[in-house]
Amino acid sequence: MKPISISLSPNIRKEDLKLVWRILFNPFCWKKGKSVKELEQKFAKYLGVKYAVSFNSGRSALMAILKSLDVEGEVLLQAFTCIAAVNPIIWSGLKPRYVDCSSSDYNMDMRDLKAKIGPLGRVLMVQHTFGLPCNMEEVLRLVNEKGLILIEDCAHALGAEYKGQKIGTFGKASFFSFGRDKIISSVYGGMAVTNDKDIARKLYALQKEWKNPSFCWIFQQLLHPVLMQYIVLPLYNIFNLGKVFLVLSQRLGILSKAVHKKEKKGRKPRYFPKSLPNALASLALLQFSDLEAFNRHRQKVAEFYDKKLTGSEYILPKRFPERKSTFLRYTVLHDNAHEIIYNAWHKENIIIGDWYMSPIIPCDTDLAGIGYEKGMCPNAERLSKKSFNLPTHINITLKDAERICRQVL
Repeated sequence: MKPISISLSPNIRKEDLKLVWRILFNPFCWKKGKSVKELEQKFAKYLGVKYAVSFNSGRSALMAILKSLDVEGEVLLQAFTCIAAVNPIIWSGLKPRYVDCSSSDYNMDMRDLKAKIGPLGRVLMVQHTFGLPCNMEEVLRLVNEKGLILIEDCAHALGAEYKGQKIGTFGKASFFSFGRDKIISSVYGGMAVTNDKDIARKLYALQKEWKNPSFCWIFQQLLHPVLMQYIVLPLYNIFNLGKVFLVLSQRLGILSKAVHKKEKKGRKPRYFPKSLPNALASLALLQFSDLEAFNRHRQKVAEFYDKKLTGSEYILPKRFPERKSTFLRYTVLHDNAHEIIYNAWHKENIIIGDWYMSPIIPCDTDLAGIGYEKGMCPNAERLSKKSFNLPTHINITLKDAERICRQVL
């Protein structure tokens, strides 16, 4: 029996697999084709921005934005984040300055931010964690007061809104991710957006300069949803065969990892930064066409969790009337978070998530090597021990959600 999973390419549907098979047998369209430009145009129209420029990951998109800004000094960003948000700062010759997060919304703590803005602070990068927008009114007030350049990290938040305005349209520039467990998925992929003509010109120049990744890398990504659906997930909990296959495939280079081992030490794999190949743009386009249905489904599942878990010993996500969340994941707090995750997997074949079990994930990241010291962000460190995520993706039915709630209650 396939496990209920929060990750492992969760968005893949039958129509996505059919498209993957067609693309696999047509390698002439892997690098070049019409899908890249079509995705960029539809993305810009959806957000209501002037320019959308695609890259092979959110990391590459962020790196392109930072290089286009042509700044020096520090980038302020929150802890309770992923190394993928930190490394492009380091790779661009800038220094990350870590700000604590708030337990009310898992986003940047404004009081700690004010205390940490120093003379070298040039750029503020706000993360809309799990799809819940930051308090953008407060963010913009501080940005204008301190003369900072605002970048929005929208990796979790495609479709989210603050006071009716789409997330990703508040900053000087923003970036999105189409990673394997994001709102829409093409295994790898990302988009940089801006209304600034000069930044857009530089983004397009970098997209052209960085070129496409190799055919081998593209083939590796196309194999991912196929092997996940036909081998890894069906065999995952049968003597751990699926998990063993996944680990061996990654070690042998058949499948890619979400985070390369070099990244955990602040180093850059050779396939970053690159432009978005046509094959992955085609996958992203298909999912993008169903974005609204995806997000309505996530809202429906989140409301179900609200109903079932209200009054329990869990601390549930706080609701803010002016913010529309995408609920990429439904995050709860409990003192025994990791024990609950372990029991759900081993007793009920339910793989729920502990995305941020460290202030910077993955948990084996060399924190000192990326400039993070223990105690810098105490609230992020505390939350990483107590938070875990319930799945909301398109393949989670209400029956699945009911089973999850029975297990965790």
